[in-house]
Amino acid sequence: MKRFTSLVLLALWFVSFNSLAANFTQQTNKTQTQDVIIKYAFKAAKLENIMDYQLFKDGYLAYDHTKNKKKSILTIIDYSKPSTQKRFYVIDLKNNKLLYHTYVTHGVNSGGKVANRFSNVVNSKQTSLGTFLTDTTYQGGNGYSLKLDGLTKGINDNARRRYIVIHGADYANESFIKRNGYLGRSWGCPALPKALSRSIINTIKGGSVIYAHA
Repeated sequence: MKRFTSLVLLALWFVSFNSLAANFTQQTNKTQTQDVIIKYAFKAAKLENIMDYQLFKDGYLAYDHTKNKKKSILTIIDYSKPSTQKRFYVIDLKNNKLLYHTYVTHGVNSGGKVANRFSNVVNSKQTSLGTFLTDTTYQGGNGYSLKLDGLTKGINDNARRRYIVIHGADYANESFIKRNGYLGRSWGCPALPKALSRSIINTIKGGSVIYAHA
């Protein structure tokens, strides 16, 4: 009886081990396939000398994991760069094409030329990081604007309460940088050059993913 029980336990262990091994292999193959896809998209969009590959990969994974997205468009904001550099990227993942590459502001309390403080707190006037999903547009105090939903719990999920939106601003252009040595700052919103804001908002509105990194 003991021998029979041991054989049963051994058989169950063998089945369990094979199942785990199969799942591990499947997951490894999936990861490897995903890496190939991401590397291909990065090269096809000609991003090698424009942005860091790891940043693109992180943004792509954030896009891939986001539910309820409706567009194959990924926006990446690289707040590790100073505001004097173009750090706002809009990428068409369906056609592997960089659509926009421009300046974007950070919050007035996030730092001067470089953003080094980030917050999810109402009235902090700081930038939030993480993954966002774009929603509808409206005409507000800052003109044509785009509502955002923060999807990263505890990091940016107060975006609606904080009125964090994308809009155009006179202080978000190259001429402001030339006069002051840095880009103007918002109250936490990622503000864009007015000349591009409407076309960018129309491109990314209605369910596309934004990934903000620092």
